[in-house]
Amino acid sequence: MRVVIVGAGFAGLQLARSLNNKEGFEVILVDKVNHHQFQPLFYQVATAGLDASNISFPIRKLFQKSKNVRFRLADVKSIEADEKKINLNDGELYYDMLVLAMGATTHYFGNEQIAKYSLPMKTTSEALRIRHHLITQLENASIETDPELRKAYLQVVVAGAGPTGVEVSGALAEMKKQILPRDYPEINFEEMRIVLVEGSDRTLGAMSAESSAQSRKYLENLGVEVLTNTFVKNYDGEMVALSNGVGITTKTLIWAAGIRANSIEGIDSQVFVQQSRLKVNRYNQLDNYNEIFALGDLALMVTEKYPKGHPQVANVAINQAKNLSQNLLKYGMNQFNKWKPYEYIDLGSMATVGRHLAVVDMSTPKIHFGGFFAWLVWMFLHLMLILGVKNKLQVFINWAYKYFTYDQSLRLLFTDYQVKQPHK
Repeated sequence: MRVVIVGAGFAGLQLARSLNNKEGFEVILVDKVNHHQFQPLFYQVATAGLDASNISFPIRKLFQKSKNVRFRLADVKSIEADEKKINLNDGELYYDMLVLAMGATTHYFGNEQIAKYSLPMKTTSEALRIRHHLITQLENASIETDPELRKAYLQVVVAGAGPTGVEVSGALAEMKKQILPRDYPEINFEEMRIVLVEGSDRTLGAMSAESSAQSRKYLENLGVEVLTNTFVKNYDGEMVALSNGVGITTKTLIWAAGIRANSIEGIDSQVFVQQSRLKVNRYNQLDNYNEIFALGDLALMVTEKYPKGHPQVANVAINQAKNLSQNLLKYGMNQFNKWKPYEYIDLGSMATVGRHLAVVDMSTPKIHFGGFFAWLVWMFLHLMLILGVKNKLQVFINWAYKYFTYDQSLRLLFTDYQVKQPHK
C-alpha cells in the first residue's frame, strides 16, 4: 500500500514514524520545507531565546535507516481523486491512500492591509523575520532624534491573546526589563510599550478562568498593557487602529489573532467547513473519499464531547496519527468496519508568560496551578517533545544560560535589513 502523507508537522511526522519499516507499506512524506518545525517554541526564536536550528530537525535524517519511508521536497498544488493522484510543483505522485496533514496558517479575516504589513508567526522563517524586524527597530530607535518616530520604533502591538500572543508578549516584556537596557544604553526604555490586544473578554480564552486571570496578572506585572474586548481594525504599517477608537503609532504589529487550515484544490467544497477545515468521520476519513484522510489542525471531527471539533493542538494531531496507523496496521485499508474510532483524551493545557510564570490546567484530575512549578512542568514537557537528543541538549543549555545570566546571546541580524537614517 502506497501511503502519501502531505505535511511533516506533528500529525504527518507521527504517522510516517508509526509506519516506518512496517511490511506492506510504502510511505512518501511530502513537505515544502525539508525539516520538522516545533511550533510551540517559535516565539522563543522570534525573541532571540533560541536559535532556529534548535527547534528544527531534518526530515531525511529521521528516516536514514528506513526501508520504506521516503521524503519528497515539493509543494502540493491539487488532488485528482478519481485518478488517485496529487499534482506537485515539480511533477505528480500517485497514491493508494492519501493523508492530508498540512496544518494551519495565519487568518487575517479578510483584511488585506493587515496581511500586508503585520508580522505572522506560523513558520520558522516568519519567527526569524520577527527577530530581525525587532532588532532593526531597536537600532533605528537608538539613533532617532524625533520623539514621535522613536516612539513608533519602540512600541509593539501583539494581536491575539491565545498562548502565542501571551508568550511572545511576556518574552518581550522580560527583554525590555532585563536585557535591552544593557544592549542599548542610549534608549530610554520607559518609552517602550508592549500592548496585547484581545477581542474577547480574557486572555487564554481556551483555558480555565483561573489560568486566564492569572496570566493577565502576570503580564500586567511584567509591564504589558492588556486590552480585552478590543480588536485590531486596521494597520497601514504606521498606525494600528483599534475598535475602541484608539490609534497606536508603531512599526511592529505581531499577528497572533487567528488561524485557518491550509487549503488544497481538488476537494469538494462541501467537505470544507469553518476556517477551511476538512470535515472527517471518526476515522479521520473525508466524506465521500474512501482513500483520503485528514489529520490535526486540518481536520474537523464532530463528536458528542466536541460538537465544534477538537482543539487545534499538538496532542490531537499526534494521537489522531497514532490511531490511524494502528487501524492500518491491524486491519488494512478495506476493512473499515473493524477500525477503531478516534477518541480525544484531553490531558490538559498550559502556557508560559515568563521566568517562574506559567499556568497549567489538568483535566484528570481537574486541577489548575500556576507559578514556578507550572513553569517547570511547561519546560520539561516541551523539552521532551523536541526531536533529537542534540536539539534537546541545545535548548536545555540555552534555557540554563538564560536562567543564570538573565541574557540571550542570539540577537543577531542575518538579513539585508537596513537601519534607517535618523530624522533631520
